[in-house]
Amino acid sequence: MGADTVRELGVGIGWRSEIDLTVERLPGVDWVEVVAENLHAEHLPESIVVLRERGVPVLPHAVSLSVGGAEPVDPRRVQHLAELADALDAPLASDHVCFVRAGGLDSGHLMPVPRTRAALDVLVANVRTVQSGLGVPFALENIAALLEWPDAELTEAQFLTELTDRTGCLLLVDVANLYANARNLGHDPVRLLDGLPLERLAYVHVAGGIETNGVYHDTHAHPVPQDVLDLLAELVSRTSPPGVLLERDDDYPTDGELAAELAAIRAVLT
Repeated sequence: MGADTVRELGVGIGWRSEIDLTVERLPGVDWVEVVAENLHAEHLPESIVVLRERGVPVLPHAVSLSVGGAEPVDPRRVQHLAELADALDAPLASDHVCFVRAGGLDSGHLMPVPRTRAALDVLVANVRTVQSGLGVPFALENIAALLEWPDAELTEAQFLTELTDRTGCLLLVDVANLYANARNLGHDPVRLLDGLPLERLAYVHVAGGIETNGVYHDTHAHPVPQDVLDLLAELVSRTSPPGVLLERDDDYPTDGELAAELAAIRAVLT
């Protein structure tokens, strides 16, 4: 399977209906990402239409395909993502290396995939199913996890490298998730960056969080810690990311605070 190409994006922010006007007027927003399940191709929000008319790329980011699950991917969810990507004229679409449902139950969370060869085979098959119905390049994001499955046969870097090699998919690296896993699971994020197939990098997520009772929560509702920006700098020292996106999902700050976080991200890139 041929590898997907990567487009230069710049610095962006996650579009949310609560901050639609803010996103429209913020300086330094080169592109936006939308949660795919919150939009419908036939009824795009006016703010998204405005951004598209300005030539701002809008990328759909899914959370419900469950490509890491043992069950086949729901074709209706793939169709929804494909139709939205087409309506947005998006250069690519994405989801996560995770599963969210099993046995008819939905977890409500992004659950980690066991890093075994059997699980990888299932993941590869599901990703190929998505790619066959999508029509644009497909990227997959590393998640933050509070637990790991036992008996791993591959490191996370090996797992993601084989995934991209076997499917030609792109990689969405969330440095905030790398930081969360370093805090909660004792991972070495710099060593992981050294092992990732960064030539397959689609773009990067940056977000804030907070520690509660000894556990770091990737909340997307707090300012971006300096340690996360430092991890972004580590990544930038290895490759020039096509795009970097600020995620904020709750407890939205002032326009000035969001603009300052975008400026801090851009400063790391220059």
